[in-house]
Amino acid sequence: MAVDPDTDTPNGSDSTPDPDPYITEVVSVDERALLEEVMFQPMPTAGITGPESMPSEGGADAPPVTDVTTEAFVAASSRRGQRGAGPRFLGRTGGRPQASGPASAVSVLGGASATAERLAEAEAQLAAVVEPSQLEARSVSAWFGDHQVLHDVSLQMPAGEVTALIGPSGCGKSTFLRILNRMHELVPSASLAGEVRLDGDDIYDAGHRLVDARKKIGMVFQKPNPFPAMSIYDNVVAGLKLAGIRASRSEKDFLVESCLVKGGLWNEVKDRLRSPGGGLSGGQQQRLCIARSLAVKPRILLMDEPCSALDPTSTRVIEETMLELAQEVTIVIVTHNMQQAQRVSRQCAFFLASQGEPGHIVEHGDTDAMFGDPIDPRTFDYVNGRFG
Repeated sequence: MAVDPDTDTPNGSDSTPDPDPYITEVVSVDERALLEEVMFQPMPTAGITGPESMPSEGGADAPPVTDVTTEAFVAASSRRGQRGAGPRFLGRTGGRPQASGPASAVSVLGGASATAERLAEAEAQLAAVVEPSQLEARSVSAWFGDHQVLHDVSLQMPAGEVTALIGPSGCGKSTFLRILNRMHELVPSASLAGEVRLDGDDIYDAGHRLVDARKKIGMVFQKPNPFPAMSIYDNVVAGLKLAGIRASRSEKDFLVESCLVKGGLWNEVKDRLRSPGGGLSGGQQQRLCIARSLAVKPRILLMDEPCSALDPTSTRVIEETMLELAQEVTIVIVTHNMQQAQRVSRQCAFFLASQGEPGHIVEHGDTDAMFGDPIDPRTFDYVNGRFG
């Protein structure tokens, strides 16, 4: 089976994941389809939550930005539940399906009927520095059908640090990143072996829910993917709906501000939170996606070439944001930019796939050592631009 060298996924196959998924760090593929069904239905403007509606950049004739009430989401969920479940995942046991299970209804923000005291407590929790988590891959191998794309990959990604994954296209970096938050299983033909441990717990264990794994391990994609017709405000809080988290207006206000501040975007958009997210520049949209990922308080943030389509100024802002976020979120980034890997990461892993062979890690360790005095000559040749 042919494999796309840029995405490590099969060519010409309907099983390839949507190239522009919405917020898959907190939803299953079936829930994502549900969100699309609900979000694009015309809704009354009375359903809008968050700050008072502000004029959009499109002018007075621009269509109003609407939101979806919890009741509408639940009703649509009930309808969809009668139509069947999503695709099965081959899994490490050779055919055991991985079910996402129902989303949690417990609010980490204090609930929709929060009192002033509960709101103060929730704000204190949100403002508190979250201890970053350690992520570890143990002997991970991966396949698309009969084609093996990764072989025996083991890597520790230390808590509170940025780990960069480097290597030429087609060596399995993006596949490995998807495995780290269970996105690999969105491909019906996909299977894997090995373990991915978050603070010692295997996220692929039968007792570990899919939605919980994606809430703890968020992802930012190469192409910014905010909902273009949703406001900046509603893009940030969208993850709460998908995770089944109820929050009051004040709680959402606080969450939006804190996440946009962490994403390095607050000062640029604080006066136009009701403007469509699609009206932002490419770099701003990427930072909005980072803020959206942070809203569900992940322990890990995965980034798949987040700056590849951005200008140097936007790239610098994203890199500064990553370095600040690493104090409370462990970050794993795939990048083809060797200078970026040197600037942002403390640890680096070099992936390589020999012709006809699956991808594997040639060398990993301290970034300065990898670039300054690598052990393997192939690492030296790659970081110095001799191939790749």
